[in-house]
Parts: sequence; structure tokens; C-alpha cells
Amino acid sequence: MALVDVKVLLEAGVHYGHRASKWNPKMRPYIYGKRNLIHIIDLRETVRGLLRAYKYLSQVVSRGGLVMFVGTKRQAKEIVEREASRAGMPFVSERWLGGTLTNYRTIRNRLKRLQELESMWLPAGADARKEDLNSYIAGLMTEAGKLDPALAPDTSDIRTHSKKMISTLSRELLKIRRNLMGIRDMVKLPDALVIVGPNKEHIAVKEAKRMGVTTIALIDTDSDPDPVDLPIPGNDDSIRSIEVVMAKLADACLEGRASLPPEQQHMIKPRTPAAPRPAPAAAAGAESNPAPAPAVS
Repeated sequence: MALVDVKVLLEAGVHYGHRASKWNPKMRPYIYGKRNLIHIIDLRETVRGLLRAYKYLSQVVSRGGLVMFVGTKRQAKEIVEREASRAGMPFVSERWLGGTLTNYRTIRNRLKRLQELESMWLPAGADARKEDLNSYIAGLMTEAGKLDPALAPDTSDIRTHSKKMISTLSRELLKIRRNLMGIRDMVKLPDALVIVGPNKEHIAVKEAKRMGVTTIALIDTDSDPDPVDLPIPGNDDSIRSIEVVMAKLADACLEGRASLPPEQQHMIKPRTPAAPRPAPAAAAGAESNPAPAPAVS
């Protein structure tokens, strides 16, 4: 079976671009044609891009490298979290914080602060280094996503504070968790970024370029492919399209991990993804209409 099945790409609507009036001329080499004022992406170019990215990611991970998945647009958030977690890789699915790559020391300090805040909810005498703080804190949350002090152990440090201080500390904890949850276990800069929609993630692309981090991106017809090292032309607005491409790139990471010596494989392990969000309305592609599929030879 082929690594990339064109039929699967077609069924997922990967070939649907934006309205022709919204196009970026630099995407011309990746466009098959136009149907009903909608640009149709050449799936042969999508396959080539996917194969190049797959091979590259597999090699990076097989050498012990780290891959960060980035996608903060509504359609991509949950998919990025799920596939990155499956591959045991860091991710950013909320707001990209400026300096995530270029000022990593500050980010590490914020992560240390997160651990301090989470440790306050542990029973007295518990060793935070031996606890899965992520899962532990999640167990203290209400369905509304807020921390419930009543669920904290009686001997926890948080119980010694006033209600007002508990509220302040809880808000700080949740804010850091929301923004940095996906990179809390990252101990070094990534070797590559896998990005959904470089138009929206332009700050991440710029930081990666400055730090010499390779960028791989699912890129639509309204984007500039030049800043991206390994572009994968395709619909970056459709949930199904994003799912197909991100799953394939996560598979590449898992393949590379399997090549590592056994003593190194434990360093890259699947994580439990964040709690699922309410399913958003399906989107075939921003401002796109169903159009005849192109013939792909």
C-alpha cells in the first residue's frame, strides 16, 4: 500500500483551495486549476510534499530529535493536540507566545512557576517530581474547567490561603497551563516545527527561521510558501484535511522513534491529550465551495 493514498486525500477535500481572488501568486506551482472560482490544489504536489516531510521527520526523530506541532486555528486545535500526543511530541494549540523559541529561557521559567503552583495542590510531603502533575490537576477540575479547592487534600498548601488568594493563584495556574500545556515536558528546542496554516502562525515561522529550526507546513492557496522549508500544499481549513495530513506526519515521528535504541525510546512516549473540546462545525475550506475533483495521475 502506498504511503500516501491520493484517494484518501481527495475524499478529505485536501485539494480544495481558497477563492481565486484570494490566492498568493507564489502558490502557482502547486495549483492544478480553477473550478467555480475556487482554486484546486494539485494533489501530485501534495503527495510530493508529504513524502518529503515524512522522510525528513522520520530521520529527525530517529536521531533523537524533537518535533513540535503547531496549530492554533479553531479547526486544528484538537487535531494538533491529539496527533502530537500520540507521537509523544510537544505542541502549541492555543496562542503562540512570542519568544517560545527565541526566548526559551523565559518560557522555562514560566514552566517552573507552573510546577510551583501545581505543587501547592499536592498533599503535604508529596514529591512533585514523582507525581504526574498534569493528570493530578486535571482531576481537581470541575466540568467548567475551573479548579475546585474543595477537592484539594486537607493537608495541601493551597488550603492555607484565603479564598481570594486561592482564586488568584488558580487563575494564574490555569492561564499558564492553557498556554504552555503542550510544551511542559520539552527540555530543549525542537529540531522541526509542523505547522497548520503558516499565515496564522507567522510568528512561529519567523522564530523558527531565526533559530535554525526546520519548518514543515500544511499551506493553502492564500499563503506564501517561501518562508516554509518543506511546504505541503493542501486545504488548511478543513478538519478532515488537517486530520489526514497531521496523522501522517505523526506516523513519521513514530516510525523514527521505532528506529531509536531501546534505551532512548522511553524518552519519547505517547502522552494523554487534553480533554476534547466540543466538536466545531465542519468546514470544507474557508470561502470554498464543493468543486469537481481534479484528475491525478
